[in-house]
Amino acid sequence: MADQKITWKYILACLSAVLFTWIIHEFTHWITSESLGYESILRLNSVSPVSGHNWTDLHNVYISASGPLITVIQAVIVFVVLMKNSWNKTIYPFLFTPLYMRLLAGGMNFINPNDEGRIGEFFGIGVFTLSILVSGFLFFLVYRIAKTYNLNWKFNTWTAIIIILVSSVLILSDQILHIRIL
Repeated sequence: MADQKITWKYILACLSAVLFTWIIHEFTHWITSESLGYESILRLNSVSPVSGHNWTDLHNVYISASGPLITVIQAVIVFVVLMKNSWNKTIYPFLFTPLYMRLLAGGMNFINPNDEGRIGEFFGIGVFTLSILVSGFLFFLVYRIAKTYNLNWKFNTWTAIIIILVSSVLILSDQILHIRIL
């Protein structure tokens, strides 16, 4: 049976996964925006053009798509590593975090269209369509790993709780402190 003990090392792995996933996601938005010629601001949980500049609708689609794309790529790489190698619980949060991140983003579409929501609006397929597809795919990857290694509900519940807490601190820190990275 796979090691499913929640240790300080595992909690640190979850913390690392959240920080890495959020930063690489937002950095990818930022680098895409900069590559398209926009001077942009990178924060912990958002990217925006410098005041007075706006992205074109098409560029907004590219910028919006780049973050979820790198997040899905991260999940696929971790999935492949976990399937080809033996169980390694310290990299599992790097698969679980993208699922939580895209589920949260999909839920936020109720308030304000997020990455997949903006893309769906642009293409006229609805605000939730792409969020459901991306989240469904990521859920499938997490489910396959959980099934392959017989991960129990308790381990996955604690993983979710840790990731939710860490990401909530990250998001609130960004909203309260307006932490600018670049």
